[in-house]
Amino acid sequence: MTGDKAAQTAPVFTGRRWFFPSALIHELDPETARSGRRPRRTARDWVIDFSCFLLAVLVGLTGAEALAGNSAVPESLALVDQVLGALSCAAIWLRRRWPLGLAAVMVPVSFVSETSGGVAVIALFTLAVHRPFRYVAWVGGAHVVLVPFYFWWRPDPDLPYLASLVLFTVLAVAVVGWGMFVRSKRQLMLSLRDRARRAETEARLRAEQAQRLAREAIAREMHDVLAHRLTLLSVHAGALEFRPDAPREEIARAAGVIRESAHEALQDLREIIGVLRAGESDDAGRPQPTLAALGTLVAESRQAGMKVTLEQRVTDPAAVPASAGRTAYRIVQEGLTNARKHAPGAEVTVSVTGGPGEGLTVTVRNPPPEGHVPPVPGAGQGLIGLTERATLAGGTLDHGPTSDGGFEVRARLPWGRAGAAAGAGERR
Repeated sequence: MTGDKAAQTAPVFTGRRWFFPSALIHELDPETARSGRRPRRTARDWVIDFSCFLLAVLVGLTGAEALAGNSAVPESLALVDQVLGALSCAAIWLRRRWPLGLAAVMVPVSFVSETSGGVAVIALFTLAVHRPFRYVAWVGGAHVVLVPFYFWWRPDPDLPYLASLVLFTVLAVAVVGWGMFVRSKRQLMLSLRDRARRAETEARLRAEQAQRLAREAIAREMHDVLAHRLTLLSVHAGALEFRPDAPREEIARAAGVIRESAHEALQDLREIIGVLRAGESDDAGRPQPTLAALGTLVAESRQAGMKVTLEQRVTDPAAVPASAGRTAYRIVQEGLTNARKHAPGAEVTVSVTGGPGEGLTVTVRNPPPEGHVPPVPGAGQGLIGLTERATLAGGTLDHGPTSDGGFEVRARLPWGRAGAAAGAGERR
């Protein structure tokens, strides 16, 4: 989890930061965006700002030269115009910090000062880059409205009045369009950044969910496999504890069952751990038990002293789909384990019926136990796992007490005719 947080807070730009605008880096880099500090100029910003300053000075000098050659402009007015132009050129360095304020101030200043025209154009471009269009529309509209009065007050000696209006309007539209194009490119980069982050977050969540599902599947498998073996161990160990005077043959048989159950439990545990290490599926390694192994399972339970009746009425058992067979086996295994823990000594009836196109019905039923049975820790977890297993196989599972006080587990698993045909093809 710490690594994920570090990945989220790591700077986006690890090299060539000088090549990007500071405003864009401020938006893209989570660390600088969270700091709340004003973004510092990069080397690119210094070059662009200095170039804009030189351009504004050149335009101002051109305007000052035109004023000096215009005899209709008084010398005092020309001096005020040049002072305003110089202050405007100095204010060009504030365009990144206050783009809207500078552009708004330049509307009246450029109306009375010819030498500040270049600063007004640059401020309008900066506003189009850094602010939404509604601000650009107000400031640009104010410029367009004042243009006819400006050229009426200060007519250009080289251009007709109408040509001056058209030229300035085209220049304003081009500057605003260029600024909006730059802004749209930056917005596109930000949107792509957000999409990439959302994709990374979703991928991380999917990976975590997959890991959680895998752990739950492994936990269910370990419960189904080991609970049956360990219950057999517990039954035979309890018999040896309470019958120390039993005949040597029974003691030897019980010890053999304990040894065999312990060996099988260790073997199953090794296989599960091997799947974890190799990343293989459930079908890898030793074949998984299916419906054909029910007889062996019931025989093991009978050897442990249980009374089990198996009723198997399945049409063509060899054609049962592998997934349905595995699920049926696990349901019977868990049902026998629960009966051994919660109703010791009671006779358990296992019924498996069905056929192609009809589905597979698995029932494990036991009567009420004789006498008081102490509660078992963790009761109910295996049934929850069985319900999930049956749902994943496309079936359903119901469990609960019966009318006579016993307990019943009933599952219905799908068995389509296509599966039967596939099974017949495999046998051929």
